[in-house]
Amino acid sequence: MTTNSFHPAAAPKWSAGTAAAPGHWFIFHNQRLLLANGRESRLPYGAELPWLTAVNHYYLGDWNNQPCYAASLPADTPLPTEITPTGLRGLWGELDETAFWIAGRANQLLLWESVHQFCGRCAAPMQPKPDEWARQCAACQHTVYPSPFPAVIVLVQRENALLLARSHRYPSGRYSVIAGFVEMGESLEAAVRREIREETGIEVRDIRYFGSQPWPFPNSLMIAFTCHYASGEIRLEEAEIADAQWFTADNLPDIPPPLSVARQLIDWFTAQNSAKIAL
Repeated sequence: MTTNSFHPAAAPKWSAGTAAAPGHWFIFHNQRLLLANGRESRLPYGAELPWLTAVNHYYLGDWNNQPCYAASLPADTPLPTEITPTGLRGLWGELDETAFWIAGRANQLLLWESVHQFCGRCAAPMQPKPDEWARQCAACQHTVYPSPFPAVIVLVQRENALLLARSHRYPSGRYSVIAGFVEMGESLEAAVRREIREETGIEVRDIRYFGSQPWPFPNSLMIAFTCHYASGEIRLEEAEIADAQWFTADNLPDIPPPLSVARQLIDWFTAQNSAKIAL
């Protein structure tokens, strides 16, 4: 039986400066993931990468009993013709789902590394720790760890309708649920109330946890909630939101694609209300 399991780990299994080790390689070049061409685009395997030497890298863990590595290439690195760089967003729904989330983990680790080259306390160079995903200052021993930014994403219900909004940065016609970053010293529930109030002017009640999802664009943890409308009329924060409306399950606009927790929230609402309609 085929499995699709990933077991993260930080202990490296090869030494810097050697040829690419056997395993799946999540290599980024100018913020784009490198795929090997063939009958279909796929992740390159170590044995196919004789040109890949002395790069910044992380061991990520094992996927189906095969090691996985993250690597970044300098911007001026020439790429072989059999390698295709592709933006991670362009692989949404195209790459194997587990591979997509491992790629997101790899991208976040590499971005984190790139902004922690020097110690924020004493400015000395930082070095990777061999036993965990961390960087440590050789001079003062200050250690930093990858820290995703928490963000809330919320489905608001009002009887048989849900609140969807369109951000200025969305594709034309696209609507989604309300989302925003958690502020310093703020609880998740307080962030839910504040974001909805700021962006749409309404108040909510009965906030319930729904689920969570890592979001590698570029480095967030999305924490999903459902809640119910309490009071107020829609009043847009025009700098952020182009439009917001109440929609029923049988009259939805263009919504986010599958895999996203935003779509999971909307699909959950649709399933609940479709069942009510059927009754």
